[in-house]
Amino acid sequence: MRRMSWIAISGEGRRWTDDRVFEAALRPRDALLAKGSLLIETRLSADGRPQTLLAFERHHPWPGGLSLQALPNGSIVLVMSQGDDAFHTLLQYPDDARTDILRVTFSWDSTARWGQLALERPESDRTALRETPPPPPLLLEDLFSMVRRPQLCRTDPDLIFFAVSDEVEPVGPMPSLTGRVPVETLDGPRPVAELQSGDTVRTRCGELAPVLQRLSRVVPALGSFTPVRLRAPYFGLSRDLVVSPHQRLVIGGSEVEYLFGREAVLVPALSLVNGFAAVREEGAMTLRYHQLLLPAHDAVMAGGAALESLYIGRLRRSRTHLGASLLADCPTGLLPEQHRKGYQVLHPFEAITLAQARVA
Repeated sequence: MRRMSWIAISGEGRRWTDDRVFEAALRPRDALLAKGSLLIETRLSADGRPQTLLAFERHHPWPGGLSLQALPNGSIVLVMSQGDDAFHTLLQYPDDARTDILRVTFSWDSTARWGQLALERPESDRTALRETPPPPPLLLEDLFSMVRRPQLCRTDPDLIFFAVSDEVEPVGPMPSLTGRVPVETLDGPRPVAELQSGDTVRTRCGELAPVLQRLSRVVPALGSFTPVRLRAPYFGLSRDLVVSPHQRLVIGGSEVEYLFGREAVLVPALSLVNGFAAVREEGAMTLRYHQLLLPAHDAVMAGGAALESLYIGRLRRSRTHLGASLLADCPTGLLPEQHRKGYQVLHPFEAITLAQARVA
């Protein structure tokens, strides 16, 4: 399993840096971060205006800076400089009318002379990737200033948060269950964090399915990663569950058939946040999510609810996207090709209406 380390996080009124990395007695801040990732989440401008999402400029010990912009034509532009070295790249972001949130991940490895820009929409399965020319490394002092000295850093009002890791962070299909979520197995409920390849779990239709992989990742607990507490007894829950905002519940029953004319629907946890069916869990700077990869796209039973398992579609057919994901080290022959079932995804107002009907 890859080691991933977040060393700086800023957003939603919170600022944090890892003292072990930035303490001058241990590691001078004017040292270069030769490998790492810069992750940004932002809202896109509703009126199509250009946005300077994040910008920083310095003059000592040598000139340098960073600028990340979103343009009205649908492009993200990254410009970096270190002394006489200049770097410029751009990438068109995925078009998806369901959400205005965009996640940008820029990763680099100066030793390998490699860089990568990735754009994702948290509610979508699509990821746009581009390998960039060799980028210059970032100074630790710059990263510290961007977080701890906000007066030196320019950000757009629509920026949600940004975070820095000293590892190349994965993009693509993401885990979405906190470790204590009790998944039903042949031997009863077990925390998802304890499940391993070869274990069997109970699916929504009552059958047992083998676990191909349990994926795990530490993420900043901000923006689209802020955990959501699903509260019992809504949607048949026997206990509260803490999941990511974009974890989907598969909901069926007479109310679903009456309200939506379908056997079952998908309800993102984020759509249930209204103070009674679900609430945001805030406080931690980072947290670890887990998820299970099954042979087919399915839903596992946990705490009385059916939770969608990891969906990877035809990921194995793209060497580039597979190599950038959490499944990069998994042989392609062991990865399934999955087809997503055609469930309707409820809008927030529809999800709340259903929640109220289920407890009426």
